[in-house]
Amino acid sequence: MSEPLRGVVVSHAALAQALVEAVARITGHAEGLVPVSNDGCSRDALEQRLVEAVGGQPAVVFVDLPSGSCLLASVKFARGSPDVAIVAGVNLAMLVDFLYHRDLSVHDAAARAVATGNRSLKVLP
Repeated sequence: MSEPLRGVVVSHAALAQALVEAVARITGHAEGLVPVSNDGCSRDALEQRLVEAVGGQPAVVFVDLPSGSCLLASVKFARGSPDVAIVAGVNLAMLVDFLYHRDLSVHDAAARAVATGNRSLKVLP
């Protein structure tokens, strides 16, 4: 792979921007992560925001919820594109890990993100 993967974080309201900013604070950098919000736009407009954020390169699209307008727009955008994978249910742990593994294939990076995100979920006494 010639260029590292891009991560696109898609959310309702300002969550995507907040997650990307938090990753930058934790790691000292967040290049490679692009926030996209559905705030104030139709699903068609959100799809256009995704086109611009992905920029025609291989990407993992991280969506805030496993349903709703952000997921539907992401799925429609990615349909037929083998260079885009979607991870629904984004969390901070998976985004931090993703930044350090952008050299993986799209599908390996998406699978690793899901595994990392799942391992970060705990019920504490």
